[in-house]
Amino acid sequence: MTQPRTPAPRTPGQPRTPQAPAGERLRSAVAATRHQKEWFQTVRQRAAAGEPIALVNADAPHEVFRALDIPYVVTQWWSSIIAAKQAGPASMERLAAGGLPDFSLQYDAMPLGEQDLPAEDRPWGGLPSPRFAVAERSGDVTAKIFEQWGNRPGTETFLLSRTGADPVPDRWWELVPHQWEQAFGTERLDLLQGEIQDLITWLEERTGRTMDYGRLAEIMALGNEQAEWNRRTRDLIATTRPTPVLVNDTMPAVMAPQWQRGTQWAVDAARSLYEETAERVEQRVAVCPGERKRLMWVGRGLWSDLGLYTRFQEEFGAVFVWSMYLAIAADGYLRYGDDPVRALAARFVGITDQLYVPPWSSQWYVKEALTHGVDGVVHLVADDTPGSGFITEALEAEGIPVLEIRANNADQRSSSAARIPERIAEFIRHRV
Repeated sequence: MTQPRTPAPRTPGQPRTPQAPAGERLRSAVAATRHQKEWFQTVRQRAAAGEPIALVNADAPHEVFRALDIPYVVTQWWSSIIAAKQAGPASMERLAAGGLPDFSLQYDAMPLGEQDLPAEDRPWGGLPSPRFAVAERSGDVTAKIFEQWGNRPGTETFLLSRTGADPVPDRWWELVPHQWEQAFGTERLDLLQGEIQDLITWLEERTGRTMDYGRLAEIMALGNEQAEWNRRTRDLIATTRPTPVLVNDTMPAVMAPQWQRGTQWAVDAARSLYEETAERVEQRVAVCPGERKRLMWVGRGLWSDLGLYTRFQEEFGAVFVWSMYLAIAADGYLRYGDDPVRALAARFVGITDQLYVPPWSSQWYVKEALTHGVDGVVHLVADDTPGSGFITEALEAEGIPVLEIRANNADQRSSSAARIPERIAEFIRHRV
């Protein structure tokens, strides 16, 4: 692995260079977004040529599909594109017109509605009809959404089990790279490993392809290398003040490569993000030279309005320095082990715990808030995120004020009704 450059330390009191010109984005973010759009067109071409493609939930073991060379699209990523292209409300209207709920788990359900939009309204030409729809049963509603995919002509559904942890380890982020058996427990890993093996067999039978376990091991290793670069980037941002990058740049710069995890391109993209961030630190670039307040965004990204994250800089000197996307990419995916299927089970068995289930989640968010030196937290609570109150309580116990906003990140109707910008401004004025 290429060793990272170490940014030059800052001299106290040394003047900074001016803010980067307005509208100048991270090169790595622009490149990642461009690559993802081009990649999606190759998926459409392969589907048009008769190849099977898969629609998978973010918590499904993607590496299986990569090893079998089955193109896959992640539900939540596709929902973010639908939302960013302002097609979310129309997609949800299509769901309602079909007799399905349009007010629950929109982040998972939105692609179902997008399938029925007029061709000219479908983002990037539209998602091809998937041959496979695979998800973890992270809740009754998610399972029902993916069962709906299985009711569509030509699509089959495969659902994986969702398990809970008992007992829960402290400081899971220190254990999971190597001591994941201790972190998650043998019984949980046995179950998911068996189900992943069942999924492999199920896909082999339907595609005529055969799993190359050596290839799967290579994909796992590339995923680990990508996560190591993301960890360096996260740690660098945590210790740099004022912040050198915007979260609405790091979010796409991290997430597009995340859905290409296990490829050399994704590793190179993660390294590029680190090197560009380090370059900005060396040049003492600040996205907000007048930074006075550091904010943390807990919850999924507001994809229909990424400009929200810069809206409070001029008036308040308030900068969002943290989102879960880079942080979970740094701590959540590293899994080293000789058996690639069991290591893959370890990569996914606890991903929901890490983000949403206390004390896994609450300990982690507190750790991230303290290392990033945040002055306040905006906590976007969706209808399927368990234990949100415990996360807020843990942060408040550390003296960090929290604004809870209940809204769906992908549904523009929901986020508009929640008056998010106005409430954040009030929060900064009166509590941060």
